[in-house]
Amino acid sequence: MTGRISREFIDELLVRVDIVDLIDSRVPLKKTGTNYVARCPFHSEKTPSFAVNRNKQFFHCFGCGASGNAIGFLMDFGHLDFVEAVEDLAAFAGVSVQRETLGGEEKSSKKDLKNLYLLLDQVAEFYVEELRQNTAAINYLKSRQVKGEVARDFMLGYAPDKWHGLASKFDQALLIEVGMLVVKDDGKVYDRFRNRIMYPIRDKRSRIVGFGGRVLDDSLPKYLNSPETPLFHKGKEVYGLYELLAKNPKPQRILLVEGYMDVIALAQYGINYSVAALGTAASQFHLDLLFRFTSELVFCFDGDKAGREAAWKVMDSAFLSLKDGRSCRIMLLPHHHDPDSLVRAEGVEGFSERMQNAQALSDYFFEQLSDGLNLNEMESRAKLIAKAKPYIEKLQESTFKEMMLARLNDLSGMKVVSVMERNQVIQNLKVQRLGSQDLNRLSSARVALALLLQKPELAQLVERKEIDWDGLEFRGIDLFRNILKLILDKKVLNSAVLLEYYRGAPEEKVVKALAVLDLYVAEDKVDEVFYDALNGLLKQAREASILRLQSKAQDQGLDDKEQALLVAMLLGK
Repeated sequence: MTGRISREFIDELLVRVDIVDLIDSRVPLKKTGTNYVARCPFHSEKTPSFAVNRNKQFFHCFGCGASGNAIGFLMDFGHLDFVEAVEDLAAFAGVSVQRETLGGEEKSSKKDLKNLYLLLDQVAEFYVEELRQNTAAINYLKSRQVKGEVARDFMLGYAPDKWHGLASKFDQALLIEVGMLVVKDDGKVYDRFRNRIMYPIRDKRSRIVGFGGRVLDDSLPKYLNSPETPLFHKGKEVYGLYELLAKNPKPQRILLVEGYMDVIALAQYGINYSVAALGTAASQFHLDLLFRFTSELVFCFDGDKAGREAAWKVMDSAFLSLKDGRSCRIMLLPHHHDPDSLVRAEGVEGFSERMQNAQALSDYFFEQLSDGLNLNEMESRAKLIAKAKPYIEKLQESTFKEMMLARLNDLSGMKVVSVMERNQVIQNLKVQRLGSQDLNRLSSARVALALLLQKPELAQLVERKEIDWDGLEFRGIDLFRNILKLILDKKVLNSAVLLEYYRGAPEEKVVKALAVLDLYVAEDKVDEVFYDALNGLLKQAREASILRLQSKAQDQGLDDKEQALLVAMLLGK
């Protein structure tokens, strides 16, 4: 669907959805005073420091500093981009996303992306047609026993052995932008993919975002991927996910393999739940993406040294993604086998049995760490703890984490959790010291800004004072006036809506910090404290402006406007 998401729709959505209900559906919350608390889902901790405020419609972790509104939570929790988060929030609220017709540059930019997607669709069709006409490419796929229906489902094609196969048929500027042409130093261009079987890479919305290409022989590089482009980011895509979801939107498990042909070969045998990372190690983003559709991931690696190293590399990402309800297994293949050859040798039943009996990630983890250690020796047990702790600390607070700690305790003969608890106590003490702000020590500007952000309806008090801002100067005046104008012009109803206007802005960090600043003001005293802070702020600003103008009058002299302003200020007007 084209068109930018309506700003009015985003505002209404943030008002409609209660952030407590949203977060509680993903991270169970417990009411404590005016806040709802939980162990933070974004870092490891033993005691809750993650707070959600219903009045402000805002979350904040006093441990790691994560904060934001409902959209920000979904982006962080599910590793979503902004549009996906808004769509998920709309689904939670049970409403359809409203979009608007764009104008000017933004409309042009959106149209350009649409043209890029359209171009890649056309290129894929071109490759499909070329495959039908190339005997060598057809024979290669036959030698790999690729069926016609599988080739169709995955939209396999062939890039002709020509330097200008695409350049002569499509817009060169657009081809360069999507990475299909290589530009030489002298400005000449040529096709990036030549004489290769082509694998279109589709995102979960079915749009082609890039290509992978494999040679027909043993020449190098065997595989070649599209470069990073406005459409393609290999760290955010996996090959075969769209095709998998088309067959089964909620698979029992997803098998993560190493290459395109592994996915294709398994699909030949009806194993339609495999995907492949795109020439990079599986990242936390990849795993969280896959966990959106299943509760179990199986990592399939060759049984050689490179495969074992790849299996260990995935630990970093897996430990960041694992929590209760999610599981991972490690499936190391027999030597000299890949998924293609193994499923041919053992059949679907044999392959599936191996997969179901694959080693649990926890067992594999401790087995690898214990390898070569004599756990009867104190020194070896200390080494085991030192190796395991950095990984276990990455786990979200969960029963699984407690069980991993218990396993480490058993192997090491020491209560390792006590060390981690001590570190958490120290962190919590730091947080408490940082959080106990003395209202009297904060500047009037900071108090007024924080309260205005936390309770936008206070803008009415400012409006009623009919302040003449000319000549007034204080630190933060531009931000104060900008926030005030936003609230009054857009009729902002709560902090969540207000903060959304600063997403990606230079002031975002400051605004977030002020929005979560706890001033320890009773609810029935907020208006009074704000009014006092505002008056104090205006008095300080007026005094500073008078001193500035008097100093200038002595040094340089004042123009007529400045003289009138100084007189008005001295008279208290």
